[in-house]
Amino acid sequence: MDTGTRSPLKRTVGSNQVGMRQFNERIVLQAIRLHGPLPKADVGRLTRLSMQTVSMIVERLIDDGLLEKQARVRGRIGQPSVPIALRAEGAYTIGVKVGRRSLDVLAMDFLGRVCCREVQEYAYPDPRTLFSSLDSKLARINDALGARREKVVGVGVAAPLWLGGWRDFLGAPPEALDAWNDIDIRARIASMTGLPVEFAKDTTAACAAELVMGQGRGIHNFLYLFVGTFIGGGLVIDGRLHGGPHDNAGAVGSIPIMSGNARQPAQQLLHAASGFVLEKLFVDAGAPATAAHDHRALSADLWRITEQWLDTACPAIAGALTNAAALLDLEAVVIDGEVDRQLVREIIRRTERVLDKFEWEGIVRPQLLEGTIGADARAMGGAILPLYAHFAPVHELFLKPAVEY
Repeated sequence: MDTGTRSPLKRTVGSNQVGMRQFNERIVLQAIRLHGPLPKADVGRLTRLSMQTVSMIVERLIDDGLLEKQARVRGRIGQPSVPIALRAEGAYTIGVKVGRRSLDVLAMDFLGRVCCREVQEYAYPDPRTLFSSLDSKLARINDALGARREKVVGVGVAAPLWLGGWRDFLGAPPEALDAWNDIDIRARIASMTGLPVEFAKDTTAACAAELVMGQGRGIHNFLYLFVGTFIGGGLVIDGRLHGGPHDNAGAVGSIPIMSGNARQPAQQLLHAASGFVLEKLFVDAGAPATAAHDHRALSADLWRITEQWLDTACPAIAGALTNAAALLDLEAVVIDGEVDRQLVREIIRRTERVLDKFEWEGIVRPQLLEGTIGADARAMGGAILPLYAHFAPVHELFLKPAVEY
């Protein structure tokens, strides 16, 4: 897994000076990741580092194989500039998404491009068979990478925090889902791969993908919603992924929604706005459940049913977002999902219509934005987690490790 003897991944933090050097290297990488290829002068302007410091860092990262020089670009004034770009082959990561309906495994290069992938669909996640399937898919990913696997810096795992929960909606045998309560997915995959493993809630990982490669490039405080089998979310505050003390920030699916009848218990948002609700409506009408996740949901034959779901889902989403906006002072809410892109846009349009009727005095109304990643967001977010851990700027780099006596 060597990326060079001076790679930011390989240096250990033993002093504030080393921490500062690593931090500066990472903000240079982050600037280029966010803005694309840049000449050194622009890197200095964006990072507020001196030209001498930028030149030293860029040359060091080129030696490490993480950056590369592109062809000279002639500007209007002055000498031609040389853009500095991320080197796609500089590092690779593996993303694993353990979902309630499918297992996804993919490899990603340093630019965030998917190199190869493996997918297995199932009715429910059964740990008695899932890990053997995962092992074979990881082997195929390694074969596809070939010599590039030597530059894999880690594995990122995206999975629901409670895979054994809400069993009534999946129709799974209790013993299959109960088994998840005794399994440490992160440790299990670490033992399978021998690589560092990062873990995040599946929708938090999807939020990470949006932060690094999507709307997060332009906004710094947003709530993220992902309409999957269950609706869930993630949270970005001050440009950084926020997991919370229990790694469960942005758990919008569990927000209670009131029925208007004080005698009825409040249901959770996931009961109104999840993909499995639309699946059930389709099945009850004699249509395939899978139609909920592609263009068929928009067809003339099924639109009446889809609209029935939207009429319940969008007001529930709007109510949850209003509560979130009051608590968090958000710039935006980003909505994505494993449904047809046009259906995502329809969710946003109808939710906006409901929000128009709300009283916003005392609250700043966030804008609603369409997510840019789509159905792959969770698996790609998983692959981004090791990149985030190893190459994103974090202030903790300034801290010396604790000393045990």
